Amino acid sequence: MFDLTGHVALVTGGNGGIGLGMARGIAKCGGRLALWGRNAEKNAEAVAELRALGADAEAFVCDVGRESEIVRAMDQTLARFGRVDSCFANAGMGLARPFVEMSVADWNAVLDVNLTGVFLCFRESARHMIARGGGGKLVVTSSIGSLHGMPRQANYAASKAGVIALIRSLAVELGRHDIQANAVLPGWIETEMTAPAMSWKKLYDTILHRTPAGRWGKPEEFEAVAAYLAARESRFHNGDVLRVDGGYAIF
Repeated sequence: MFDLTGHVALVTGGNGGIGLGMARGIAKCGGRLALWGRNAEKNAEAVAELRALGADAEAFVCDVGRESEIVRAMDQTLARFGRVDSCFANAGMGLARPFVEMSVADWNAVLDVNLTGVFLCFRESARHMIARGGGGKLVVTSSIGSLHGMPRQANYAASKAGVIALIRSLAVELGRHDIQANAVLPGWIETEMTAPAMSWKKLYDTILHRTPAGRWGKPEEFEAVAAYLAARESRFHNGDVLRVDGGYAIF
């Protein structure tokens, strides 16, 4: 149903985990991929995988915690592809600290990437989309941490709740430009970032018990979600939060 031929999707943190899962879904529907990531080696591996699927893909080294790198990577992306039709702001990080011991540096390190970085990626994408006309899609990866208390990760939870408020504001403000903004809210997904939690048997078993699906999610669960949100067919879906958590949040 979702033909993304000619569509250019920008995916930050697209060299692994959920981001690469999203990129695969877009690639399988004929889309072109610009991946932004800090690790050049992982970038190259992800591009090779997407090209093996027949996609036109390129990666650009970018730390989304730095405004100058975002501006540069956007310029490089537009020079390579000529346009950006959807921006998936997926890059994120966590830094666990007891709240009473958390420094301003600890707080800012996470918000610089998870919240300010999203703002900057969306700002640059929206500027381009408005200038060229024809609309576009803005999608952010939030977290169930925006709904549930996260001990030792108040910075992460605050950042993931913040991007949901950002999405709602952008959905209203940019709707007149035919730009839709939505958030994806993953549950517990088997990725490199969650590997420490998976190795903690007590936590792992607790999550299994709490998840009606009876398992952890996998990055490929986000392929169809990304294809749908990138497609023109979802243009009336705006300002929403899509939970992909196996029912964890409702149990």
